[in-house]
Amino acid sequence: MANSDGSSSTRQLLLYFGLMSLLVNAVNPGFLLDIPTSYMLKNILHASASQISVFRLLTGIPLYLGFAFGMVRDLWNPVGRRDRGYFRIFVPLMACVLAWMALSRTTYPGLLIGMLPTTVAFSFVFAAFQGLTALIGQEALMTGRLSALSNIFLFLPVGAAYCASGFMAERLSPRRIFLLVLALTTTLSVFGFWKPRSVFSHAYDNPHAKGTNFFGDVRRLLKHRAIYPVVLINLLWNFTPGSFTPMQFFLTNRIHASDAVYGNFLGLYNLFYLPPILLYGFLCTKFPPRKLLLWSVIIGVPQFIPMAFIHTGQQALLAAVLIGLLAAWPTRPASISRYALALPACRER
Repeated sequence: MANSDGSSSTRQLLLYFGLMSLLVNAVNPGFLLDIPTSYMLKNILHASASQISVFRLLTGIPLYLGFAFGMVRDLWNPVGRRDRGYFRIFVPLMACVLAWMALSRTTYPGLLIGMLPTTVAFSFVFAAFQGLTALIGQEALMTGRLSALSNIFLFLPVGAAYCASGFMAERLSPRRIFLLVLALTTTLSVFGFWKPRSVFSHAYDNPHAKGTNFFGDVRRLLKHRAIYPVVLINLLWNFTPGSFTPMQFFLTNRIHASDAVYGNFLGLYNLFYLPPILLYGFLCTKFPPRKLLLWSVIIGVPQFIPMAFIHTGQQALLAAVLIGLLAAWPTRPASISRYALALPACRER
């Protein structure tokens, strides 16, 4: 009977966090709205590549400061509901801003003013999602399984969001785009009220759920040496200045591909992260992390070389498949470990 209860609880945990990961990543404005807003700037407002790059830089500031939202999440208990409180407050806030953008005229300042609070609100939701996932993973000794689940439900919705955003940029008006994203965003409100016992019965009794104070948490973070190589790997690997605005202008202006090709390119790129993720899940049980990291770097470094040889949109989409298969490897050791950093000695049941 105990094993049956344990299996039922595990299934509930996987269902809850699988659905949460799917919906949170699907409405991430950095994925779903990035391409539509960039084409609004390019095609409607005739913005230059440098203006679009500055727009992406400014609207991405909350994402760059994600650690700050995580620290707020550790210290602030909104409406006395902990992580569910963030969904109760910031999902409606996102919806209100998206509604305002849908009803407003499309201008550069308007898009900038709208995207910034949207991204800020999402960053609070995302911090609650990641914090709760890490906390329950440690409490239930499921850091590896929840990390793998989160990765699968990261790249599936991200790939779908990029493909959908290319379609939206070509076929929908700005008002319809923002209303569609608004409708999708409201699905997150369920997590402000859904409280399965398998997740929340003892979640915040864990000592790791209790922060000290702001400066105490900063001190604890800075002293945690295990986090530095993970941060460095992600910093180096995500520094790809040619991947977004330059790639968008190259595909549409230089080789005259349709607007949808850029969205489909990023969609395929992210979807083809999945096979290496699944293979890594098998290999990580057979080989030590140091050897896997070395192989990952060797495989991943040449990923964008195929783009030097493309001349059509169709060739770009074929290259996206190969690039995605190569690019997934170097981020696996870092992303798998981020959920287990607080409990390096814990083992899964």
